[in-house]
Amino acid sequence: MTTDDERGRGRLTGPAAPDGPPHTPAAPAPGAPGPHAPLPDAVTCHALRYAFGETKAVDGVDLSVRTGEVFGLLGPNGAGKTTAIRCITTLLPVPAGMVRVFGHDAAKERMAVRRLLGYVPQQLSADAGLTGRENVTLFARVFDVSRRERAARVTQALAAVGLTEAAGRLAKTYSGGMIRRLELAQALVSAPRLLMLDEPTIGLDPIARTSVWEHINAVRAATGMTVLVTTHYMDEADQYCDRLALMHQGRIRALGTPDELRSALRARRRAARTSAARQPAPHTPADAPDTATPAAPAASPSTPAAPATSSSPSSAPSRPSDTAPTLEDVFRDVAGSGLDEQSGDFRDVRSTRRTANRVG
Repeated sequence: MTTDDERGRGRLTGPAAPDGPPHTPAAPAPGAPGPHAPLPDAVTCHALRYAFGETKAVDGVDLSVRTGEVFGLLGPNGAGKTTAIRCITTLLPVPAGMVRVFGHDAAKERMAVRRLLGYVPQQLSADAGLTGRENVTLFARVFDVSRRERAARVTQALAAVGLTEAAGRLAKTYSGGMIRRLELAQALVSAPRLLMLDEPTIGLDPIARTSVWEHINAVRAATGMTVLVTTHYMDEADQYCDRLALMHQGRIRALGTPDELRSALRARRRAARTSAARQPAPHTPADAPDTATPAAPAASPSTPAAPATSSSPSSAPSRPSDTAPTLEDVFRDVAGSGLDEQSGDFRDVRSTRRTANRVG
């Protein structure tokens, strides 16, 4: 059943038609644990590797995404985030044992894994020549939603992302934020247990970015689904993700909650200051010959005086260790050198530009 909150935003609550009887919980989906069984992790990656020719896009990633959390893969273009996502979705083949989704091996049980997923890629997936409702209906057919439930599921998905009134319009008339919400509805129509979003707000203005995340959170709160998202927006990762993995050059460099990552950097800075303070001062031999300091030449009336240098503490610039670290500080600390030089190639830039230009 689809309900509307005070702001008119729909919430996905079950497969019953909007005007039908109260929703009765359905039997557990295939692969779902029983009521007393321990919940498996939504995603488990063990020594995940994937290469394009000689280029190692993903290089030994170990990762666990807990059921029900919002987990973020954070990193610059070219870090390996999208490749990792495509391995998890079974779009890229990996050997058995590297990836499991709710306990299913992505290599041996591809169709079982796909039935559990909703996937929103970076690239445009909505058809500009179809209406919003037609786009979502098409995906309902692709995901093999039963004919009996299809119309209700489409209506629910559109309501969940706030597109009920615009459902009859062609997608080419939608704004960038509306297109992204339409793609979210396409992923939700199959009622997935795991929603995977690859750069869901790339190319959107701040208001549209916030709107997309509000709808993601509303659906998650209503359904309890797990969300795995890739992003290079530090503010989004900090605000919306329960845990983060910082990825650079195909490897996980750090993992934890945003607060844990910042606290770890603060501790490293504190340890570095303590270590530096314990170093002995430079030693000057007692019998070193006196050396005269050359006098500065007298300033002529035509020579401007050098600005005075203040030695007061208030004028000293604050050190990085004196300020609360940000996620960007954390990432630069764990990624080390080469962050700017290794941040993607032409293929990444082309993909980003194509994704950002969503309207039309």
